[in-house]
Amino acid sequence: MNNSAASTSSGSGDVPAPRRNSNRPKYSRFTQQELPACKPILTPRWVITVFTLIGVIFVPIGVAALMASNKVVEIVYRYDAVCIHGNTKDEKVAYIQNANTSKTCIITLTVPKDMDQPIYVYYQLDNFYQNHRRYVKSRNDAQLKDSDKANDTSGCDPEKTTPDGSPILPCGLIAWSLFNDTYSFSIGNQNLTVNKVGISWKSDRDHKFGDNVFPRNFQNGTMKGGASLNESIPLSQQEDLIVWMRTAALPTFRKPYGKIEQNLRVNETITVIIQNYYNTYSFSGKKKLVLSTSSWLGGKNDFTGIAYLTIGGLCFFLATAFTVVYLVKPRYVLLQI
Repeated sequence: MNNSAASTSSGSGDVPAPRRNSNRPKYSRFTQQELPACKPILTPRWVITVFTLIGVIFVPIGVAALMASNKVVEIVYRYDAVCIHGNTKDEKVAYIQNANTSKTCIITLTVPKDMDQPIYVYYQLDNFYQNHRRYVKSRNDAQLKDSDKANDTSGCDPEKTTPDGSPILPCGLIAWSLFNDTYSFSIGNQNLTVNKVGISWKSDRDHKFGDNVFPRNFQNGTMKGGASLNESIPLSQQEDLIVWMRTAALPTFRKPYGKIEQNLRVNETITVIIQNYYNTYSFSGKKKLVLSTSSWLGGKNDFTGIAYLTIGGLCFFLATAFTVVYLVKPRYVLLQI
């Protein structure tokens, strides 16, 4: 009886303190979401003002971008179809792979408008997927940059070594498939010099390709994929290679070939001698030669101007529509916002 009473008394009198939760974060205004916040009220006047301001800014930019694009003079000529013998795909591939056949092709271009220097020369490839996963991974960046890693060909499958086991530098499919068509330009008896200095990114020359790394065993395999490299010139000065190894994101792309530092006048006829070596016929690709001037916006690009004009025009339309509805039915506009 005494034990029971004692037990009851003990149970009802001494209540243990609650255990402190060790996982509870320390109090702060941030954790409790008590920081001051901006909560703008979208009034009709504010919305109309914002749409109008966007339109006022975007429309002039769009007009300026379109005017700059229209000033760019561009000549585009597809030559893969005219610089080949054979009608079927097999005949074209056999022709381009035959080392004993001449690949020289002569075309003429007419200058449509005055073209002021520098005139940029590009080659354009269609249906060439440089962004293919296996293709993009087939390279070794350390080998390209550091002479101490010259024998490191890891990740370069299937172009790692020559048949006798010697390491290839630069290794990998990207370098192996280097574009090797060449172009020579002339007007009458005057040759047009193509300057190939400075066509690559300076950051690539300075940081991705070493000035003490020289090509070795390149294109010495059983099958030649593209252009050869001068073994006495370091990779940092092989700008055609540097341009090619910055892979394109889309299957249709242009890459710089050089610059013509001479003005061309309207109706002048340019004779181009093309050495048509590069095999795009096995995968139904296309090759185009492009001559283009530039503006403050770059090359010819109507998309930027059209995009700005579209957005600016849409904002003007919405601002006008909101203004009319607000004047006619102001309560309706308040409810919509």
